[in-house]
Amino acid sequence: MSLPISFAFSALTPRERYKLLIGAVVPRPIALVTTISKDGIVNAAPFSFFNCLSADPAILALGVEYRPTGPQKDTGCNVRETLAFTVHIVSDAMAEAMNACAVPFEPGIDELAQAGFTARPGTSVPCPYIAEAPAAFECRQHTTLGIGNSREIILGEVLHAHFAPGIVNPATLHVDPEALDALGRMGGQGYARTRDRFDLPTMTVAQWEAGAIATRSKG
Repeated sequence: MSLPISFAFSALTPRERYKLLIGAVVPRPIALVTTISKDGIVNAAPFSFFNCLSADPAILALGVEYRPTGPQKDTGCNVRETLAFTVHIVSDAMAEAMNACAVPFEPGIDELAQAGFTARPGTSVPCPYIAEAPAAFECRQHTTLGIGNSREIILGEVLHAHFAPGIVNPATLHVDPEALDALGRMGGQGYARTRDRFDLPTMTVAQWEAGAIATRSKG
């Protein structure tokens, strides 16, 4: 077996670390996040440094990068001002509109209008949610972690969830992955669809041992 190609992260630049991480930690879920400023200006932006970290309490996490010039982006500023944000899962049908929200518009430009999204009033938070999204999670800021000169991690507690019709079974709370049709973020400018799926149940110890014995007996 060949030896691995190894890197000491302490010897790499931030950009080099970024390239290795986003190329290997894939696919990453995409959060299309809406926020609102203290003056009532709505902002929308996608983030791929995002995931679900806890169910009790229900916590979603965003990695929000600062602007290259140093100041916080609108999302980070708005969360600090209003203590709220809404995370939307991005479906394949939303791809182009989501990408429009990533355009570096000047502050005050309504990305939702530019992308053609429909804004609906939030139920538990002041920022709106996107009607076209298959799932939206209204969050209250729980903790913000400053982890360096370029990024902060925002933890939000989910207060309310909205699902488009046909996405979730209200009796079993099963979310239909085919109906959700979520996109994942790859490295560079790459994206991935989630239509190629398979089930792999976790085994009990007895099932594992039985399988291992069966495998060895075949050899």
